[in-house]
Amino acid sequence: MATNYFYPNRTERIISAGRVILAAFALYAIWLDPAEPARYAVTTYSLLVGYLCYSVILGLAAWESNINWDRLAVAIHALDLSLFAIFMFLTTGPSSPFFAFFVFSLVCAALRWQMRGTLYTAAVAIGLVAVMALYPSDILRGEGFEMNRFVIRIGYLFVVAVLLGYLGAYEQQLRRKLFGLAAWPRTSREEADPQVRDALKHAAALLAAPRILAVWEEKEEPLLHVALWSDGKLNTARERPDAFGALVAEPLADANFLCRDPLAPSPSVLIDAPPGFERREGAPLHPALLWRFSMKSVLSLALESESVSGRLFALDKARLTPDDLVLGRIVAHAVSNDLEHFYLLKRIRQTTAAEERVRLARDLHDGLLQSLTGAALQLETAHQLMGKDPQAARERLLDIQKLISAEQKNLRTHIRQLKPPYPGVPEADEDLGDRLKELAGRIERQWGQRVELHVALHRHGFPWTAAQGVYFIVHEALVNAARHARASLVRAEIRSDDRGLRIVVADNGRGFLFHGRRDHAALTELNLGPVTLRERVASLGGELAIESAGTGARLEIALPIGEKEDLI
Repeated sequence: MATNYFYPNRTERIISAGRVILAAFALYAIWLDPAEPARYAVTTYSLLVGYLCYSVILGLAAWESNINWDRLAVAIHALDLSLFAIFMFLTTGPSSPFFAFFVFSLVCAALRWQMRGTLYTAAVAIGLVAVMALYPSDILRGEGFEMNRFVIRIGYLFVVAVLLGYLGAYEQQLRRKLFGLAAWPRTSREEADPQVRDALKHAAALLAAPRILAVWEEKEEPLLHVALWSDGKLNTARERPDAFGALVAEPLADANFLCRDPLAPSPSVLIDAPPGFERREGAPLHPALLWRFSMKSVLSLALESESVSGRLFALDKARLTPDDLVLGRIVAHAVSNDLEHFYLLKRIRQTTAAEERVRLARDLHDGLLQSLTGAALQLETAHQLMGKDPQAARERLLDIQKLISAEQKNLRTHIRQLKPPYPGVPEADEDLGDRLKELAGRIERQWGQRVELHVALHRHGFPWTAAQGVYFIVHEALVNAARHARASLVRAEIRSDDRGLRIVVADNGRGFLFHGRRDHAALTELNLGPVTLRERVASLGGELAIESAGTGARLEIALPIGEKEDLI
C-alpha cells in the first residue's frame, strides 16, 4: 500500500510529531494519576518509555530526505497498532484509556492512504478491541467490563473511520481535479473547432458532466457561436445574436450559478455571489436555450475576456454541489483564455498577412515596377536609334534583356517565399556593396543620368532583411532623382559603422515642392516627400530627412543596423 503524497516525508514528520506528543502525554497522565495501570505497572511504564524513545527516533529520522517512507510506512503502522493493543491489554482491555491511541492510528492511515487505509485500519482496530473483550472468555461477565462503553467505543471507531475515509477520498478527488487543471491542454490551432473541442473535452472531464455547451459572441463579429460537446463529439453552429435572447435571466447576467431542475415550475438556483452562496427562485435560462438543448440540470458559468463574451453550461450532471461552482469558475476562466488566445493569434496572423502584402507591394513598386518603367523608356530610345545607330540600339536592347532577366530572378524569389512550404531567407547578404554598384550602373544605363556611388561598409554580411531594405531604398532614391527630379547627376553615399548605417543621396534636379529642410516627423505630419521611400525607412526603424531647393535635393537616411541587429 503506497502513499499518495508526492512528499511522503512531510506526512511522516506530522505523524512523528503527533506520536511523540501522544506518548509524552500518556506518561505524564500516568504520573499524575498512578491508579492505572493497576496490572503490569512496571511492564507498561517500561513499554511507554521505550515507545517515547522510539517516537523520538522516528521523528528525527523523518527529517532525513533520503529515507524511502513508502516501504517503511506499512511496517511502522503495523507496529503502532500492535503496541496500542498491548497497552490496552496490559491495562483494562476495552475500557483502557489507551483506546485513544487507536483513533491516532486512524488519523495516520487517513494521512498516508486516504479512505482505503483508514477503513482497513478501523477493521483491524475494531477486531483487536473485540478480541480483548472476549479474552478471557468470562470477561464479558466480569465486574470491570462495561458493555455500554464497549459498544460506544466500537461505534466511535467506526464513525471516525468513515469520516476520515470520506475526508481522504475528498482530498483525493480534489487532487485529481488539481492535476486536471494543471494538465489543461495548451494548444494553438489555426481553426476554431479543434481549439474549442480540446477545451470543452477537458472541461467535461473536470466537471464530470455528460455534456458541455459553450455559447459566446466575438466582440468584433455579430454572430453567436454555439458549440456542444456530447458523446465524444463536437457539434458547432452559428446563430443570430438574438437566437437565445439574453441566455440567462437578468439578475444572473454576471453570475455563476447551478440549478438541479431548470424545468421545475419554480426552479431553485444557487448563485456564487461575492459574500457567499445565495439562493434564488425563478427560471434561470431563456426558454429557447432550455428547450433547444433539453437541459435536465445545469451549471452556468460566465465566459468573459477582451474578445469573447458568453456562457459555459455543464449539462445533465446527476449531483451538482457548491464545489462545482468553485471548480467551474476556474474551468470557465481557462476556456475564456483559450478562446481569447485563439482570437488573438487570429488577429496577429491577419495583421502579419496584411503587413506582408504591404511589404510585397512596396518591394514590387521599388523593384519590378521601377525597372519596367525604365525598360519602357529604353525600348522607346532603342526604337528611335534603330535607323540612326543600329549598334547603339542593339546595346540598348541587350541592357533591357539583362534587366528583364534580373527582375525575373527577383520575381521568382518573391513567389518562392510566398508558396508553402515557406523557405527561410538567408541569414546574411554577403555582397550588398557589389549589388549596390551593379544597381548604380544599371540605373545609369536605363535613365541616362550619371550616378556617382561611394560605398563604405565596415563589415561584410549584413542581415538579409536589412540588406534588402537598404537595396530598395537606394534603388527608389536613385530612380526618383532621374524620373521625377529630372536630375542629370546623382551622388550617393552609403556608409556604416557599429551604430548603424547612413545613406545620403544628392541630385541636381528640380527638388521637391517645398524648400528648406524637413525631418522625418515633419515629413510624416505634412505628408511630404516620396511616400513609399518614407514608409520603407520607417518600417526599418530609421529616420528620413530631406533638404530641398530649386537646384536639387538631398536625402539623409539613418538606419539602426548594428553588428547583431536584424530589422524587420
